[in-house]
Amino acid sequence: MYSVKEAFYSLQGEGARAGRASVFCRFSGCNLWSGRERDRAESLCRFCDTDFVGSDGQNGGRFRDAGALADHLSALWPAPAGNALPYVVFTGGEPLLQLDDLLIDAMHERGFEIAVETNGTIAPPSGIDWLCVSPKGTSRLVVTHGDELKLVYPQPDALPERFAHLDFRHFYLQPMDLAPLHGEGDTMAETVAYCLRAPQWQLSLQTHKIAGID
Repeated sequence: MYSVKEAFYSLQGEGARAGRASVFCRFSGCNLWSGRERDRAESLCRFCDTDFVGSDGQNGGRFRDAGALADHLSALWPAPAGNALPYVVFTGGEPLLQLDDLLIDAMHERGFEIAVETNGTIAPPSGIDWLCVSPKGTSRLVVTHGDELKLVYPQPDALPERFAHLDFRHFYLQPMDLAPLHGEGDTMAETVAYCLRAPQWQLSLQTHKIAGID
């Protein structure tokens, strides 16, 4: 059984594949925060701006098996789509709490390239085509190689220097959205300044918010 908060078709807004048409599958649940405001201050990830509680979002629900969920997600990809390779992004919450070999195989059978956005605390199954790790706070990182490391910045307890030696193809810093914390400050300026000081890191913007799309 898979529990999905929401699923939708949009453009990838962040990181190395920003702008790419994608089917997003947001799984319910996370291992670093319950998703409830009363628990935010004591969680390992305090700045999350995403609702991943329950299965009541757009195209959300509970799916009995991998085939049922794969059919549901495949139906969100437009047809015909020319020669574009179908692309699905599994996110959360923490997608690796639920994503397994059966679902990966089912999506590949339907012709999809598979991307995952994870906090890196759970070892991934094999078969993922694009792996993006976004470390959070003091959580123990067990995924130390992949395609993309995308660090929300600044995190006092997760500085870029801690991750710069890891085996990733791309290193991104993304300015923290302070709204969930009701904070003030110019995280954009801080992030730009760091990327200029340490050019291993590239700037990642949430372009979907800038463009006003989901």
